[in-house]
Amino acid sequence: MRSAVDIASRVRSGEYDPVDVVEESIARLDEREPVLHAFVAAERERARRAAEGISLRLQRGDDPGPLAGVPIALKDNIAVAGSGLTAGSRMLEGYRAPQHAHVVQRLLDAGAVLLGRANLDEFAMGSSTEHSSAGPTRNPWDPERVPGGSSGGSAAAVAAGIVPVALGSETGGSIRVPAALCGVTGFKPTYGAVSRRGLVAFSSSLDVVGPLAAFAEDAALIFDVIAGHDPGDATTLPGPAAASLALRADLEGLRIGLPGEFLEAGVDRSVLRVLEQALATLEDAGAITQVIPPGRLACVEHAVEAYQVLACAEAASNLGRYDGAHFGPRADSGDDQPTADQTRGERFGEEVRRRLAFGTWVLSAGRADGWLARAEEVRRRACLEHAALFRDVDLIAGPTSPVAAFRFGERLADPSALARGDVLTAPACLAGLPSVSVPCGLVARGGDSGLPVGLCLTGPAGEDGRVLAAARAFEAARGAPERSPLAEGAA
Repeated sequence: MRSAVDIASRVRSGEYDPVDVVEESIARLDEREPVLHAFVAAERERARRAAEGISLRLQRGDDPGPLAGVPIALKDNIAVAGSGLTAGSRMLEGYRAPQHAHVVQRLLDAGAVLLGRANLDEFAMGSSTEHSSAGPTRNPWDPERVPGGSSGGSAAAVAAGIVPVALGSETGGSIRVPAALCGVTGFKPTYGAVSRRGLVAFSSSLDVVGPLAAFAEDAALIFDVIAGHDPGDATTLPGPAAASLALRADLEGLRIGLPGEFLEAGVDRSVLRVLEQALATLEDAGAITQVIPPGRLACVEHAVEAYQVLACAEAASNLGRYDGAHFGPRADSGDDQPTADQTRGERFGEEVRRRLAFGTWVLSAGRADGWLARAEEVRRRACLEHAALFRDVDLIAGPTSPVAAFRFGERLADPSALARGDVLTAPACLAGLPSVSVPCGLVARGGDSGLPVGLCLTGPAGEDGRVLAAARAFEAARGAPERSPLAEGAA
């Protein structure tokens, strides 16, 4: 499997023809997509025209940029001018985005080629990509298992070798968990490091756009392209972002702590065994690892519940506009004037309706102060406890997901069990910290090939480069990640 860094370098040098690169990616998509259903829409002709444009620029002697000719998939809650934008929901059927998201414009300016829009849980609400109006995406390691969510389509497209990189979004774990379950690298930047302009809002104080990639250096490359201040998004951090790919990938002397709370969070024993091997790899490469006694990251106990309260409350506000009058098509109820409730009942899926109902209840009179105040207190504790830990360690490590990829339908009947899949990722989201999941091994499953496990590395706010450099160093020390059966043989 070729990396995005390698593809771009060879395209810029003239060794690779960008048209050939895109045609190879389209061929892999045509071969593997019928099994995966990773895409809501593949935009083959648009990709071909873009590749031809890059080829012409090269012939004129122009440099297309650091992503020259690299095919990329976008989670279908990120706007592309003139393309559909469904967010995995019937509520946005027929909608076409009027302009590019800020991150999309940066990708295009860097020479990337947009291959298509990747599947997701409806409005990014889910942990398995089973809650999409377009149907579920399947895991390239085992089509009977989920790819994680909500960025499952993006993760599956990379893990299957269709594209080397994709964009996803994360609110409580939606980049890192599917990355772990699909055996790719997924990076959640510091909140505010990447613009959210053009991202369909779920929870505005938590949402972050970030890359999923076949190689850790590719995640760093994408981050370097999309990060930085956006005058059109007041939540972005001021000043230019540091170039993370330029940092030395070295683990020597790096202090890495494993919070005891992560070991008590219901993590499967087979996942812990792979984690032990990952920690040994870190130590062999020069890192200094230690287990942090329980009590110093106490926010883990209530992080998922706080995340659910905050995210659902903000979603109830953000999605209130979808009523058939302001945004979204009206219900096909036969009535001349269908109500907002009829429209939402018909157009929103069950998971979205459940979360919006809970968020509305949280915000209702007599409850908002108590529920939101307690959730905000957990968020405040998450910020303070992480800051205290980073006085003693450089990075925090742990498993990304407590389990490997599970079978379809196993957790649909129990939303709380599905939500607990974010128990290890929600704390960093509450604190707005940069965090990466990098493949670290496989758990066995009978006589078949194994299922991937992710190592999660989290750093202080603003230290995105440190986190990505550590991920690159770990990958270099361990070797290239194992690839899914569908990706085997990918050029």
